[in-house]
Amino acid sequence: MDPAAVTPASFNFVTLFLEASWVVKLVMLGLAGASLWSWTVIIDKSFRFAALNRQANAFEDAVASGKSLEEVAAAAGERPRHALPRMLQGALKEWREARAKGIATDSQTAFLVQRIDRVLDAAIARESARVEEGLGSLAIVATASPFIGLFGTVWGIMHAFQSIAIQKNTSLAVVAPSIAEALFATAIGLIAAIPAYIAFNKFSTDAGKFSGRLESFADDLSTAIQRRLAERG
Repeated sequence: MDPAAVTPASFNFVTLFLEASWVVKLVMLGLAGASLWSWTVIIDKSFRFAALNRQANAFEDAVASGKSLEEVAAAAGERPRHALPRMLQGALKEWREARAKGIATDSQTAFLVQRIDRVLDAAIARESARVEEGLGSLAIVATASPFIGLFGTVWGIMHAFQSIAIQKNTSLAVVAPSIAEALFATAIGLIAAIPAYIAFNKFSTDAGKFSGRLESFADDLSTAIQRRLAERG
């Protein structure tokens, strides 16, 4: 860029991008795409966790309403989308099958409890994996974006030194645009990384809390079924 042509408008974001070298442009576009993708995941996870907790609250209220577990499970429909009713229906299915065959001994009772626990543990594992989907991409954006932006910075500074060597001019007007391009790449890297890092930590915590909620429900459900078995005994 001609030093005489440098004006305040030369440092706006659009001009910095257009005047950047093709390597720095690729870095900026990649970081912008990563930021857009991370915000898509952030918005999706925000709505999903809100819906999951809202549905869990409603289902737990139904369980605590005094209705029988069979009534609550039937009210949830044949193929509920939420994990809690699916866990309840899976446990009751094992209970009904065992009752139909007859539960005569303590060993059969213990085996039934183990089967129910395996069903509940499998449901928890599947749901935990499902709610954690997308968190890996947030982690990648959070950790990789600053380094990618730093690469753009280094390349831009190299371009600035090339301008000095070619024009044999150490004037700030010669190197300032290239340095600004370099710093702009760093800024975009941080803009992509910081929200992804914050969101990754928040949603990881939310996923852990939701998994703990499923485990608590599984423990309560297992206890309720064991109580039924004891009453029948």
